[in-house]
Amino acid sequence: MQGKKIVQEALFTQFLLSDHVPQNNVYRKLQQVLQLQYLYQLTKPYYGVSGQKSIDPIVFFKLCLVGYLENITSDRKLIEVCSMRLDILFFLGYNLGEPLPWHSTMSRTRQLFPESLFEEVFTQVVGMCVDKQLVSGHTQAIDSAPVKANASMDSLELKVPQQELEAYLGELRHISKRDKETYRKAKNNKATKAQQTLSANTKALNEIKSRNKRWQSEQTERPGAGNKGSRYTSNKTHYSPTDPDARISVKPGKARKLNYLSQLTVDTANHVITDIKAYHADAKDNQHLQDIVNRTHQRLWKLGLHWQNCLADTGYSSGENYAFLERKRLKSYIPPHGTFKGGPDGFTYEKEHDHYRCPQGKNIPFTKVFLDHKTHTKKKEYRARKQVCIDCPIRSSCLGKAQEKKFSVTYYREEYLRNIKRVQSKQGRYMKAKRSSTVEPVFGILTQFMGLAKVNTLGIQQANKCMLMAAIAYNLKKYLKYTTKKAHSNQGNTRLLTMAIKAFLKAHNLLVSLPKNQKIHYR
Repeated sequence: MQGKKIVQEALFTQFLLSDHVPQNNVYRKLQQVLQLQYLYQLTKPYYGVSGQKSIDPIVFFKLCLVGYLENITSDRKLIEVCSMRLDILFFLGYNLGEPLPWHSTMSRTRQLFPESLFEEVFTQVVGMCVDKQLVSGHTQAIDSAPVKANASMDSLELKVPQQELEAYLGELRHISKRDKETYRKAKNNKATKAQQTLSANTKALNEIKSRNKRWQSEQTERPGAGNKGSRYTSNKTHYSPTDPDARISVKPGKARKLNYLSQLTVDTANHVITDIKAYHADAKDNQHLQDIVNRTHQRLWKLGLHWQNCLADTGYSSGENYAFLERKRLKSYIPPHGTFKGGPDGFTYEKEHDHYRCPQGKNIPFTKVFLDHKTHTKKKEYRARKQVCIDCPIRSSCLGKAQEKKFSVTYYREEYLRNIKRVQSKQGRYMKAKRSSTVEPVFGILTQFMGLAKVNTLGIQQANKCMLMAAIAYNLKKYLKYTTKKAHSNQGNTRLLTMAIKAFLKAHNLLVSLPKNQKIHYR
């Protein structure tokens, strides 16, 4: 007999979400291990004592986690998806029919809480991974990647000199109040006065002008070069009024975009993220290394871990960084730039007298220490007097048109050489392979599957919160995967304890000859 389903909504239903969420569901597991009760005390100073109740801070952080676990970057889309998922409602603590927070509440609450609160949650999650022995701490790999900002290149405006900006603001002050309000709504310029002011000198402007001409004529195959109105843009001459903290950056073979720079530190044991932060995209990696190391070192120290090896690529190379890492008692495995030679070709350095010996046996003594204004690095100058090279047979090829031999070498030559020796060793080659197989896959997962391809906020502080939440979601997935695989395995702990007992007895001459297969019984 053919069946026919009659659709009629029940007036009364007995329904428990816990009965309909499987035991192996990721959100059920997350509900059991993630304890966020400490957030009530941490967020208390940011609320008043009267008025309507706001969103529960635990619910807010759980909603943010769901967004990155589900690769959803829109708050509006996030609320829509959560309202249709039984497992997510169970994780949030909401019942069927209970309305979720409005999507704009997410944005306002994200702006209300400071970066330190997000960093505290991140540290707590890293501590959970440390408790499960997921983090070794002794070797950390550092790398960076651009993350697209929530601003378009079409919104860029030219910076103007200081005197022109004053005249422009003076004209704006004479606009009527009504027109001024209309102008603000239409323009909505979030940039400060300093961010709108041109800081490049005449020489830099001329270089940008000539580069713009070459870009239009020679780089016709570059993505976007053939578009109508395409132009060469620079952070020295342009800014985004939508998101002034975003910076123009480009990778080889890709179009120029407004980005933030994500600096990531990953533990090499199980690929747990130990630090992440947003930086301006127009700075070099080596300018951020010391801040990254200080922050990561402090976090690992608080968690009871000892950091020994620092792995990074050539972008983080500089003499100042090598010296800084040695002061921190960290072994650096950072390949140097190809331009480093340690001195002119054919010249030998004699450390005892701090001078160089040329191929003809003449000494080039040290003269002074100075700061290179072009590279902003500390250097040592070596110079020989005119009389030293006056009768030299290779004078023309060595000096050219100069009258005396003069050259400069980095102040941190010894630190460079010690680092190069480590990098070229067998251990250094292993560390290079370890770094590329550790931090680069983590970036791929964050950008492709965990909502970090683009930040959905404005400002570098808000972008940093997005990156911290993405890292928290990633570490929690690592934590759940580890506990699932090894929660019921005690064989490894028993074996280690047996080995420790044998070593202790042997050290104290208490271990007698035992048969090979005999076990030690302990309580």
